[in-house]
Amino acid sequence: MPDAKAKIALELNGEPVEVAFAPHKTLLEVLREDAGLTGTKHGCELGECGTCTVLLDGTPVLSCLVLGLACVGRRVKTVEGMAAGGTLHPLQEAFAELGAAQCGYCTPAFLLAAEALLASSPRPTRDAIKQALSGNLCRCTGYIKIYEAVELAAARMRGDDAKPAPETLYGVR
Repeated sequence: MPDAKAKIALELNGEPVEVAFAPHKTLLEVLREDAGLTGTKHGCELGECGTCTVLLDGTPVLSCLVLGLACVGRRVKTVEGMAAGGTLHPLQEAFAELGAAQCGYCTPAFLLAAEALLASSPRPTRDAIKQALSGNLCRCTGYIKIYEAVELAAARMRGDDAKPAPETLYGVR
């Protein structure tokens, strides 16, 4: 039966869903092709670039290396689940404000990895940010604006009245 589909129930971006797919598919393929969530990007599909990072039960994982069948009953969060009620997540706001996203292809993965970091460490050091994001590659930036955006979002999420330094805005240094 080559057309046989698996059907699983999971929590996707905070909502219970059932999705049917070919049992050989990775979580990346299930999200994009069967759930219609294209924010998670195809990259190397070898687990080396980090572009397909999503949160699985709150932990960053490379969705190209996780079988969809392994997600039965689990919580999956994609970039589409970050904004709430039409309001951007503080990380999304900071990335936009500081120009941390250039072409944007890798941005969803960086946002989710940073969200996981800030959930466990609301006051991360620059080294902790670098470590948490080290599995994500970007070909457009020098990473500095990404680190600054995470720092700004962390401060705002803690309730600090944080403003970006003028030299970090709009690519001006």
